[in-house]
Amino acid sequence: MKVLLTGAGGFLGWHTRVRLRALTEHEVVAVDRDSWSQLPELVKDVDAVIHIAGVNRATPEEVEQGNVQLARDVAAAVLAAGGSPTVVFANSIQSGNDTPYGAGKSAASDLLAATARQTGSIYVDVRLPNLFGEHGRPQYNSFVATFVTAVVNGETPQISDRPVDLLHVQGAADALIGALSETASTSLSPAGTATTVQGVFDTLRTFNQLYDTGDIPPLLTDLDIDLFNTLRAARFPAHYPIGLTPRSDNRGSLVEVVRAHGGQGQTFVSTTKPAITRGEHFHLRKVERFVVLSGQARISLRKMFSDEVVSFDVTGDQPSIVDMPTMWVHNITNTGSTELTTLFWTHELFNPASPDTFAEPVLAPAAGVRS
Repeated sequence: MKVLLTGAGGFLGWHTRVRLRALTEHEVVAVDRDSWSQLPELVKDVDAVIHIAGVNRATPEEVEQGNVQLARDVAAAVLAAGGSPTVVFANSIQSGNDTPYGAGKSAASDLLAATARQTGSIYVDVRLPNLFGEHGRPQYNSFVATFVTAVVNGETPQISDRPVDLLHVQGAADALIGALSETASTSLSPAGTATTVQGVFDTLRTFNQLYDTGDIPPLLTDLDIDLFNTLRAARFPAHYPIGLTPRSDNRGSLVEVVRAHGGQGQTFVSTTKPAITRGEHFHLRKVERFVVLSGQARISLRKMFSDEVVSFDVTGDQPSIVDMPTMWVHNITNTGSTELTTLFWTHELFNPASPDTFAEPVLAPAAGVRS
């Protein structure tokens, strides 16, 4: 399937694009602000459109009319192309409420639904709750992103507590991709996890305090794992590597490489010959730790659809932690002249039926060459 994805450079758009790469064989036509003017040409011959681009922060009129205009542009492009692609809209549970954002989202949905009826295509309205996740912008995408920045900086924001349903952004991406398989026009409402605003902040603050020294907090629920991965993304790369302190006496030395406060975990050790590279993959959800025990290595990482590579040179003489952020491609190369010994730890037991490991080179062609 050939899928046009609007808002591909934004928070939800980026996560959806990563999930499409990891779990499907679809050809993705990524559209963002820089390529919006090419929309009429790009929409030709596509099998589906996932419309995510939207306006969240601006004046009330700009928020309402901006969302309407984006949908109008998509509708016009689809009509001009003359096809009948499935149209999936990343709507909001706020659609239709008494706010400029809600009014704009509702009108955008009406426009897209009318277009689908005119072209005889399927229209799926996906109403999303509060989203959060890795690489969200504080004061913009989610209060969770704002809280993450606060705890990393040692700040305590003013909090007005209330119940809230939270959906990790990969769950939203899963709903949008799943909507491509609908056989009739419909509306979907993926469920979030019930929690509270204060509870989220307290969890993030506790997690951050433990993780400052490399301890793994208790990862007992899916929400815990998603909040921890969101926190880890905000700390990367400035807070890595995390140094470890060996304890030595006349018998030798000991170093604690994983202190986990609850949940599953699996540890394994590998040896690597000089000049050999391991890895070259990314994860959607897995917490993975690298600690070099002997030898020298370079650990390199690249955020998906970015060209910039972040590298850490590490040695067994000074053991340190580098944890792999989700949706960053990573590898480890033996840069020494002797055999490299590395300890790897993950937060879950390996499941061969769902390994959460997707091949991708760290040194990739320029972003955008393959979508």
